[in-house]
Amino acid sequence: MPAFTHRTILITGAASGIGLATAHHLAHAGAARLVLVDSDADALARIDLPCTLDLLPGDVRDEAFWDNAAAYLGDLDHAVVNAGVAGASGIADHDFAEWRRILSVNLDGAFLTLRAAMRAMKRRGGSIVATASATGIKPEPGTAAYGASKAALMHLVKVAAKEGAASNIRVNAVAPAGVETPVWDAVPMFAASAAEIGRDAAFAEIARAATPLGRFASADEIATQIAFLLSDNAALVTGTTLVSDGGYTL
Repeated sequence: MPAFTHRTILITGAASGIGLATAHHLAHAGAARLVLVDSDADALARIDLPCTLDLLPGDVRDEAFWDNAAAYLGDLDHAVVNAGVAGASGIADHDFAEWRRILSVNLDGAFLTLRAAMRAMKRRGGSIVATASATGIKPEPGTAAYGASKAALMHLVKVAAKEGAASNIRVNAVAPAGVETPVWDAVPMFAASAAEIGRDAAFAEIARAATPLGRFASADEIATQIAFLLSDNAALVTGTTLVSDGGYTL
């Protein structure tokens, strides 16, 4: 397991799913301090981990939030740009307000998080991983806003990697396909299936149909991949997207 002893790490979307799994993984890998951000203040307050925690409830889309959060980042070592929302609609029927909601969290929020993290790392370097998605690579009906936001995020990661290199800041992304997290509850097709046959069966049914390996990832599996990309074991890896999709994009 990569070691994160004495490291300070920022994680957004930290109260559930991949963010929470990553927080647990890094805390048990020796992280000294985690700065955890989420819009769900109650869920954030329930997190209990064996390291120093700075819990910052807030909206990653809010520039003023990041201005205030800068005081907690200090000499940041690592950051996980993970906060995101999902939705599904065909383009012709897409509500513009819903389009803006998804883009503002997944892209505006990612930009503001990246900017804050890179500013905090500029003095001594560090590493950043963003949570993208295989839907940013493979187009599917109904994924216009989500897929576009994640495709843009993967390009933003490349730009950030090139700009950050001079300050020894590495920036990468991980692009899962299906991951068994609460974000699926916002997808009408999944929600209907889960109500009928149960969540586990719904995940299994979708995974068999969508991925050659026949299963989705767990949040813990994606957390280990994020930890690798953050760690010194990936010291020469920057500007890349690790596609972790069970063969979905083949």
